[in-house]
Amino acid sequence: MPKMKTHSGAKKRFHKSSTGKLLRTKGMKSHLRRKKSKRNKRLFASKIGLSDAIGKKIKRLI
Repeated sequence: MPKMKTHSGAKKRFHKSSTGKLLRTKGMKSHLRRKKSKRNKRLFASKIGLSDAIGKKIKRLI
């Protein structure tokens, strides 16, 4: 049986941390940035963990 291919959309959007958790970037950080506060833009830069329910599906894609 051939190997499963990596889903290229998931490959670009999610990555694993050193502990094995899946991380995603926050949206809304590239468009209309002049209106947003500095604090808000700084919070968009951080990564956020995925829930376990969605994580299983994403792990299969990656």
